[in-house]
Amino acid sequence: MKINWRKWNRVIHRDLGYFFFGVTLIYAISGIAINHNEIWNPNYIIKGKDISVKPVAKENISRDYLDSLITAHGERGLKGFYFPKAGLVKAFFKEGQIVIDYSTGEARIESIRKRPFFNQINFLHYDPGRWWTYFSDIYAISLALMAITGLFIVRGKNGLLWRGLILALAGLTIPIIFLLFFR
Repeated sequence: MKINWRKWNRVIHRDLGYFFFGVTLIYAISGIAINHNEIWNPNYIIKGKDISVKPVAKENISRDYLDSLITAHGERGLKGFYFPKAGLVKAFFKEGQIVIDYSTGEARIESIRKRPFFNQINFLHYDPGRWWTYFSDIYAISLALMAITGLFIVRGKNGLLWRGLILALAGLTIPIIFLLFFR
């Protein structure tokens, strides 16, 4: 009995592609987002604004004072505070922080919120645990299988004998050039 290798090659390529469709999109989108984190924070939305408060003596700064201050600016959940250097108090609340120059009343309040969608998919991209590592390893092996089986799907001049070979070699050349000249 003769085994039809081309048929099995297409079946493996197709089924792995369907099965890993979702995780491929997740890694692609989060990979692009993470690649550009010098432009934006892909995990969090950070908004800051400068505000003015009434100057106050250090001994009058308390939890109640800071809690009422952040509440007045639409924030909540004071977690704690400390004095990083003379004249400054830094307080942390549930979704941000405030730094106050208590002698001048100048302050900066920053709110930090999880960026919807990107925070979740980046969590998966950064490998959240042992079981995801196993799944990611299986996915990586499957990507290698899809790359190899993809080479043998098309026959003739558009396949691996001519056009496919040129494109495959060109695709291999790019990472080699980067490794040789930019590492």
